[in-house]
Parts: sequence; C-alpha cells; structure tokens
Amino acid sequence: MQRLFQAISDENRRQILKLLKRGSMSAGEIAERMPIGKAALSHHFAILKAAELVRCEKRGQSRVYSLNSTALEDLAGWVMEFTGHARGKRGARKEQVS
Repeated sequence: MQRLFQAISDENRRQILKLLKRGSMSAGEIAERMPIGKAALSHHFAILKAAELVRCEKRGQSRVYSLNSTALEDLAGWVMEFTGHARGKRGARKEQVS
C-alpha cells in the first residue's frame, strides 16, 4: 500500500494515470503530452510499475503502457473500507448522544 501512496503523491504520475485512463499509450505519446523530460518520465514510469499501477509491454522498439485497474480498485476498496468505518463510528456516537 505504501508504494501506491508514494506513486499517486506526485502530480506528474497522476497525470500519466489520467492519460492512460483513456487507453494504452506508447512512452513517446505520453512524453508528447507531459511537460517533463524523458529521463524524468522514465523515473515516473519506474515508480508506477513498482506500485503495479501500470503495465508495460514492449512492441518492437516502443514501450506501451496501460493502466492496471486492479491496483486502483484495491486502493479504492481500502479507502472505502476506511471511510465506511469512520462513518459508522460517527453514526454510533450520534445514536448514543440522542
């Protein structure tokens, strides 16, 4: 879970995830849409891959990235579990006070 939070903590990585939400893209296509250099982009890809948020497939000379929705669903499930639990506690307190 720590790698997921580290990965989404950076605006550039969140932008890459938004781009990939539309569908798979080559590293070059992503680079054209990002305001950072290729070396920095490579670093961000490595972090996203380590967090299992993206998958990378080599096609000829290109690397094509796609979103790994399973990791995002796991993260969303964790957040929902946490917020659902917090709501439940608040609701219980209100009932006791009334």
